[in-house]
Amino acid sequence: MKKIILFIILGGICTLVGGVLWVYLNLPNVGYLKSQNPKTTAVIDQRLRESRASGKELKVRQVWVGFDSIPAIFKEAVRVAEDASFYEHEGIDYDEVWEAIQKNLEEGKFARGASTITQQLAKNLFLSTDKSLRRKLEEYFIARRLEAELSKNRIFHLYLNVIEFGPGVFGVEAAARQYFGKSVGQLSLEEVVRLTAVIPKPLTESPTRNSRWLNGRAGWILSILRKTGHISAAQYKEVIGRFK
Repeated sequence: MKKIILFIILGGICTLVGGVLWVYLNLPNVGYLKSQNPKTTAVIDQRLRESRASGKELKVRQVWVGFDSIPAIFKEAVRVAEDASFYEHEGIDYDEVWEAIQKNLEEGKFARGASTITQQLAKNLFLSTDKSLRRKLEEYFIARRLEAELSKNRIFHLYLNVIEFGPGVFGVEAAARQYFGKSVGQLSLEEVVRLTAVIPKPLTESPTRNSRWLNGRAGWILSILRKTGHISAAQYKEVIGRFK
């Protein structure tokens, strides 16, 4: 019996190692992203497939915009909300991963994620919104490769241009035009916070609606921006009342 148990354990270990090795050896090339913008992404393709399967036609709206054309306050809002340690880690925030594991164990369900901006970019460009263990493993290795080959600002630039903001709406410029009828460089602080707030729930929340969830998250983002000195007390006071 002991030999059988040992055999099963060793077989499981070999399968796991083989799976990890297969994922590593089949990682996508990311070097071209240093100088080229992707023509499409895995998540865009996924949404198109889902739309066709439901008998609907999805119009994709995406307009690439330069990194320097995106307001600094928008970049900071996204960073503090999605990955405050973005410029310090190498693709994976292990402290956040540990806190997420503890939170999920406490609640007995997947209640908190720990994906960095780099991991989210890996998912958007090459994977899918599936939450399987295999996808997370692929996401981990792709994120490390992105960090090894691209600069932090290039990773952030790509991210801001491909993330989903609603059905068929991808990237900050398309989102600004779709929801507020203006270029990203013309957005007010309130509009910036509204767009940033919906990033975790782009298909169920809208930046133009005052849902309880959106108001709560928007208020939290504003408070972080105030605490970190990115906005003044006057700016905070002016905008926070719109999320009550």
